[in-house]
Amino acid sequence: MAQQATPVRTARLGRALGPEPTTVSAVVLLLPGGDEVSGRRPSPMWAAASVRPLGRTLTRAGHEEGLAVHVVHYRYRGWNGSEAHLAADAAWAADEIVRRYGDVPVCLAGVGMGGRAALRAAGHEAVNSVLALAPWLPEDDVAAPPEPVKQLVGRRVMIVHGTNDERSDPELSFRLATRAKKANRDVCRFEVHADGHGLHQYRDEVHALAADFTMGMLFGRGLSRPVEDALAAPPPLGLRMPLAVGFGKSLRGR
Repeated sequence: MAQQATPVRTARLGRALGPEPTTVSAVVLLLPGGDEVSGRRPSPMWAAASVRPLGRTLTRAGHEEGLAVHVVHYRYRGWNGSEAHLAADAAWAADEIVRRYGDVPVCLAGVGMGGRAALRAAGHEAVNSVLALAPWLPEDDVAAPPEPVKQLVGRRVMIVHGTNDERSDPELSFRLATRAKKANRDVCRFEVHADGHGLHQYRDEVHALAADFTMGMLFGRGLSRPVEDALAAPPPLGLRMPLAVGFGKSLRGR
């Protein structure tokens, strides 16, 4: 009996969250978390669970202006060293958005290891902004090159990190943001005091911040004062910006 070839794994896009706009004018690609090393294929339910609540918030915020929000389903659960599978899948997804919708701006929004993928894949020509929530980043290693930042030039970047994150060291995202800010002034970073990796304690505030940033980047809406200040401030001020309790409530009266 002839041996069957192993099927080639491919990444894919989930269906647009909520009703897809008649005309799509911008896209958010949601990049779930993952593992440092794993050859397993993540289940669709597992992949979507960490990013779907954020996706629903962004869909509500931008639907009337033509925003489509898709979850990226990876080929592998792991980053897997120099293969950087999650970043490659994020870049593939941006290509797929161009194929489906044409020349529309894309925001890469990632959580955990997906945050690393969003930062790494930011050089794609369709990407105009990056939102990295609690990004997992590698420890500094003198034997390995540092995490690159040149691909962030020309993009607007927001990192959000809980100060009590025990899975993704917040100090590492601060260091990366410091290097990125030297190459690109349009970088900011917010700290969520006493919150952990999942940013559950202040989820409403984090999602309101994410919507404020994303709608500003994709549709040119006015940014809230804290985001404007964070982008304009020199380091370290704009890279250790505290996220105020009740942030979302303060925007409703604008």
